[in-house]
Amino acid sequence: MKIGLVQINPVIGDFEKNCDKIKSWSGQAKTRGCDLVIFPELAVSGYPPQDLLERKSFLAAHDAAISKLLSELPDLDVMFGCFESREGTKGKDLFNSAMVARRGKIIFRARKQLLPSYDVFDETRYFEPGPPSELYELKDLKFGVTVCEDVWSEEVTEYDAEPVDQLMSGARENQEKIHGIINISASPFQRNKEEIRKSIFQKISRRYSVPFLYCNQIGGQDSLLFDGRSLVMDKTGSVVAQALGFAEDMIVVDSRTWRGDMNGAPQISEQAAVYRGLVMGVTDYVQKCHFSSVVLGLSGGIDSALTAAIAVDALGPENVLGVALPSPYSSQDSLDDAKKLAENLGCRFEVLPITELFACFHHSLEPFFAGLDEDVTEQNLQARIRGNLLMALSNKFNHLLLTTGNKSEMAVGYCTLYGDMSGGLAVISDVPKQLVYELATYINRSREIIPARIITKAPTAELKPDQTDQDDLPPYEILDQVLELHLEEGAGSSEIVARGFDEQMVGDILRRVRINEYKRKQAPMGLKVTTKAFGFGRRYPNVQNFQG
Repeated sequence: MKIGLVQINPVIGDFEKNCDKIKSWSGQAKTRGCDLVIFPELAVSGYPPQDLLERKSFLAAHDAAISKLLSELPDLDVMFGCFESREGTKGKDLFNSAMVARRGKIIFRARKQLLPSYDVFDETRYFEPGPPSELYELKDLKFGVTVCEDVWSEEVTEYDAEPVDQLMSGARENQEKIHGIINISASPFQRNKEEIRKSIFQKISRRYSVPFLYCNQIGGQDSLLFDGRSLVMDKTGSVVAQALGFAEDMIVVDSRTWRGDMNGAPQISEQAAVYRGLVMGVTDYVQKCHFSSVVLGLSGGIDSALTAAIAVDALGPENVLGVALPSPYSSQDSLDDAKKLAENLGCRFEVLPITELFACFHHSLEPFFAGLDEDVTEQNLQARIRGNLLMALSNKFNHLLLTTGNKSEMAVGYCTLYGDMSGGLAVISDVPKQLVYELATYINRSREIIPARIITKAPTAELKPDQTDQDDLPPYEILDQVLELHLEEGAGSSEIVARGFDEQMVGDILRRVRINEYKRKQAPMGLKVTTKAFGFGRRYPNVQNFQG
């Protein structure tokens, strides 16, 4: 028989739109001769619905949408993810489930057993672990059905249960043969995760000598990016069907030959994957929040250049406004570079000088600052004037303001509250500075879009004469290594120093990370591309003094 796997981009809580997608793609699967079509985890509600699951009206609307969907699906088996109520006075009220609809009825259920509660996940807050499921049978073929984390028990060692092993052991005891393992997922993207996924899936396929069918959600949801890349492996662990990355797509595989559609490349570069993810994230965040256009400051530096390129690819040049806001310390080269970038991108470009406003602030504060040297206060004033002007343009013209700070800056507080941190979406706040340069090179792979001087010149905030970032920070190639060890690998000061880094420098970097937690708590939401991003997946107190 033929099996379709469909990766959709749901909108959380838009039950009608999500069910329309399930219905429409099911019709296409039927047209292609499929007997079964598979959709991702929580496809009806979208993932993750978070505390909407605590609202009775949300639960009722979800169940009503499923009832309507069942009456409208074409005549084939449709597997989709949803939540369902459970009975009992103890435990959570909901299961995270995979269901199969056939001719208007639910004929199969599998409940998620492993509920992640690390990093960005908090499923134990809402769901009860499910029991081991029965096998799903269609046309003399039997499948074990799992939901996302259920196949990650080897990678995440905190779990006691091993759902796949339970399925296989149960089948042996009942003298049944399993013809494949199905996994419906809402598995967020991060750098290098595709390699980890494929390694896990290959181990399952080879250990149990069964094909593996993986159907993953796509789309941007708040800070999370879902890359899709659904696939089918045969029993040897070879990929025999592959969906596109970062786009809605369907692949069809034939169970007689275990061969299918190869729509997506088996492997793309890390830079390409991160870039596509960021573009998708901007598109979805802007459109799902009912904006149509964005505004951002163009400084002539590499961070704003990368952000602008992502925005143009996401929304089209006609929907992007770049604004240069030169101060007394801005160079003509930076202004020229910003203008050239906008010309290359084809987006709107305006110049809004802040020199007179900066002088007005100086005059107003002169009675208080008399006799005091200029310091970071005056630098921050410039950033805050720019933030106010950009927010005014955002308010007046209903543009979403994009901030342009990178992860390295956010980590050490090299940013200004209510200044360059003002905005609605922090596009590259999880992109380390070195990766910023790599993405700029990737953008220029066919032709020069980001002017070469933007990439080659020393990074500078241009908030005082002859300023460069390295006046205050270690070289970014060193800073990024220390930050990755600390933020993503959880290494403390002594462990990092043992890797060969200067003790005083490491202490200063970690001090900056610690004392700037309060800034990051007030930052706009950012798009997650690393294993540990700033945001709700990283939970550190503002007030603490642990220095290890």
